[in-house]
Amino acid sequence: MLRNSWARPALVAGVCALALTGCAGRQKKPRLVYEERPVELLYATGADRLDRRQWAQAVNYFQEVERQHPYSEWSRRAILMQAFAHYQGNDYPEAIADAERFIQLYPGNPAAAYAHYIKAICYFEQIVDVGRDQAATGQALAGLREVVQRYPRTEYAADARLKIDMVNDQLAGKEMTVGRWYLRNGDTLAAIGRFRTVVERYQTTSHTPEALYRLVEAYLTLGLAEEARRNGAVLGHNFPGDAWYGDAYKLLTSRGLRPVVEPEGGGRRGFLKIPFRKDKRETIKPPAAVPEAAATDAAATEPKAN
Repeated sequence: MLRNSWARPALVAGVCALALTGCAGRQKKPRLVYEERPVELLYATGADRLDRRQWAQAVNYFQEVERQHPYSEWSRRAILMQAFAHYQGNDYPEAIADAERFIQLYPGNPAAAYAHYIKAICYFEQIVDVGRDQAATGQALAGLREVVQRYPRTEYAADARLKIDMVNDQLAGKEMTVGRWYLRNGDTLAAIGRFRTVVERYQTTSHTPEALYRLVEAYLTLGLAEEARRNGAVLGHNFPGDAWYGDAYKLLTSRGLRPVVEPEGGGRRGFLKIPFRKDKRETIKPPAAVPEAAATDAAATEPKAN
């Protein structure tokens, strides 16, 4: 049986030759010249290319596994490996397409859990800063939640839960950015809507204390003292030691609305913010189970280039 991280024996190599083809004077991507070989050698050479971080070549060999040995367990496995290689090469659209293809072809296969996971991770890694469009953020959140719901006891779900917290913090940050902009530009009602979204939908994120303070500020601007007092009370009850409550306490007191809860000294602003990390080293690799193979006595020779 092939073993280790990519199910790769120590002897991997000359399976197919790489050929550069040109058309009308323009070069195309290198492709593999068809040469029928044992499936275990094709697969193992692709695994070798992964180990060497040669992502495009790895994809070529795994595609060749599919082409020469369709409907086999090797072929199913090769689809996931293509997804992983495309992901490592930052070709997220292709990685997502590979994952979706696996899910459509083999929805009941145990490895479908990984296909859902790598698809969600691809969206996660396309998340941009809060000042820009957050379309990928919503797709990442939906994909990560699906992993948790479908496969709650897997290592994929454990990683997805951590990333869901990061995504929620990102989405809350976007709402705060827009809300502050509305507040600065005098559109107080629109600002309130954004801050309320943070409090109601993202209440466990690091942005909640500031959102409550901004609600106090906004309601006082509109002359809605009771709403301001109520949000200040929520802030004081949940975050009495937070610096945002200290500010809210001073603001309310200056308007004759002194809260019952005294702020606790030495407060810091907000929860401990979750660092937003996109580190491929933390991404789980494809599952290790592979078909039985007799590749241990194959010759280890490098492919020739045409």
